[in-house]
Amino acid sequence: MLLQKPTSRRKFLLASLMALPLTELVLKGMTAAEAAELAAPDLSAYQPYFFSAEEWQFILAATDRLIPAGGQGKAPGALETNVPIFIDQQLHDPSFGKEIYMQGPFPANLPATLGYQIPCYPQQIYQLGIAAINQWCHQQHGKGFTQLAHPDQQQVLSLAEKGTLPFEQRQDSASLSASQFFSQLLNDTKHGYLADPMYGGNKGMKAWIAIGFPGARASYLEWVKQHNVQYPLGPVSIQSVQA
Repeated sequence: MLLQKPTSRRKFLLASLMALPLTELVLKGMTAAEAAELAAPDLSAYQPYFFSAEEWQFILAATDRLIPAGGQGKAPGALETNVPIFIDQQLHDPSFGKEIYMQGPFPANLPATLGYQIPCYPQQIYQLGIAAINQWCHQQHGKGFTQLAHPDQQQVLSLAEKGTLPFEQRQDSASLSASQFFSQLLNDTKHGYLADPMYGGNKGMKAWIAIGFPGARASYLEWVKQHNVQYPLGPVSIQSVQA
């Protein structure tokens, strides 16, 4: 079920944080980072603002394949860090993507160095791309993307990345290629994984902890010249929460 009342990503996140008494939790012995993680939306109970129910299941499955849990050093995956929530909130923001020049022309097969060359806003890329991939999966496997086994999902995404999955079978997605959709999905997944938690992803700064990133710490000049020394201080978010 989609929420109908319009809201901004910032208002949504602030409301989520205000729902729990963080100060009280910290006073009870939790760290600020633990309290902030607890206040962040629970992915299993989250109701998407932008995506339909079917699209949301696709995003959950696809981002889980792009950044699965248990990588090097048992790093958290996209689902553990609320990457799908980040993407949903980005697309729900009415200003997202509106800075893109959309007057055309939009020639096909131009070099990637020329940048964005399709007549679709990011919101349209997701709607058209998910529909096209699901249709292809039904034609080839008799079921949608989310019903496929993980290796088959991985293969579908690999075909999309290479641009060999034919989107032109759908007339409404004739201006969008599979590789363009995959590029948008992969970039947004990486952004959600590594962005500051205030934007909905990187829950509990788990991704920053996994890669040893200090975050928005005001100053760590004393560590700049200490080569081959492990950084001992945890990351700090823009909102001054320390992990």
